[in-house]
Amino acid sequence: MKIKIRTIFAAVAVMITASMAATLPARAVVEININKGNVEPLPIAVTDFLSGDQLGANISAVIAADLERSGLFAPIDKKAFIEKISNPDAAPRFEDWKVINAQALATGRITKQADGRLKAEFRLWDTFGGQQLTGQQFYTTPENWRRVAHIIADAIYERLTGEKGYFDTRIVYVDESGPASKRIKRLAIMDQDGANVRYLSDGRDMVLTPRFSPNRQEVTYMSFSGDRPRVYLLQLETGQREVVGNFPGMTIAPRFSPDGQKVIMSLLQDDGSANIYTMDLRSRTTTRLTNSQAIDTSASYSPDGSKIVFESDRGGRQQIYVMGADGSNPQRISFGNGSYSTPVWSPRGDLIAFTKQSGGQFSIGVMKPDGSGERLLTTGFHNEGPTWSPNGRVLMFFRQPRGAGAKLYTVDVTGRNERQIQTPNGGSDPAWSPLLE
Repeated sequence: MKIKIRTIFAAVAVMITASMAATLPARAVVEININKGNVEPLPIAVTDFLSGDQLGANISAVIAADLERSGLFAPIDKKAFIEKISNPDAAPRFEDWKVINAQALATGRITKQADGRLKAEFRLWDTFGGQQLTGQQFYTTPENWRRVAHIIADAIYERLTGEKGYFDTRIVYVDESGPASKRIKRLAIMDQDGANVRYLSDGRDMVLTPRFSPNRQEVTYMSFSGDRPRVYLLQLETGQREVVGNFPGMTIAPRFSPDGQKVIMSLLQDDGSANIYTMDLRSRTTTRLTNSQAIDTSASYSPDGSKIVFESDRGGRQQIYVMGADGSNPQRISFGNGSYSTPVWSPRGDLIAFTKQSGGQFSIGVMKPDGSGERLLTTGFHNEGPTWSPNGRVLMFFRQPRGAGAKLYTVDVTGRNERQIQTPNGGSDPAWSPLLE
């Protein structure tokens, strides 16, 4: 039975004015069930947005690339289009789109306003159902046109899957350049598709393990200033940097709590062990969570903040443990062959991603929070450092082939859709931001 949907046009402004979401039914005639084990990509047509210049085509190209890269959509070659859209406000000739098996159709228009802003409009159509699924409009400055494209791609993704998208996000990572004997590691930030790379440090001090705040434009990371690594906070909007505490030993592997009010990290002890601490960013008080002679590190909170996953060699080799947020009742959850490291909790709460080393190979895998259901998504010479997209459907990690520089890759939770992210230089230690506001 087909579901009748009213056409609703919502006004949403980007960066300058307040946004307003469209109220639409949760289900559509055409949709993707991403909870199935093997999802067949949905054929979708994304037409060049009318604009009078190249901008409309550029925006539609970014939208199509976002959707295609997710592995859930198969954008149709524009050469196959029969109808040329001349009025995006009017219903398309659905028969022309059904002939080329376009199950969904995105049309749009870009116009320049008197105040210099851009107005971007789009409509999403169910071609076989013969109806509009959603329509929205956005206002932004010309330099933010790529963000508009990502936001539209997110709206299409959400309308057809029922879940939030992840395209209007950024990645902070370590840009690597220079020879292996004198590697320069700079802090960098980019859009999730590799565009708009911007450097946040000058390369004089080596940086490692950057992580995004869940609710502020803020990054925590480790940097070697001299011979001593420290954990820093960096305000992205102002460039202000400050040290997180003045500890006598080295502080490593920082990460924010889900509410953004704490940083959890490891502090190296004089005897070579490492224990996990938290620091309240308001009061600057520290709390010790583990007390062992082992190396406990790479701590990551569950989304509700009630538990912490971390790696430890307290059993003889690196394994994954889960404990209460207060450090209570640590339990080992990894029991496969090899060693496990860099665990990170999915924002959905259903999975923990990790790096596994076994038989000279490095794998990126996932398991349930109790350790069951372990699955390896990708395996190679050196894969490491998974980070989750904000909707918990995709992982980014870095791969360093033998004798080559590190590169960034994404893979979805099925392991079937792996992609390289193009960056100007080598890249490692990626961290995914929440959806931008």
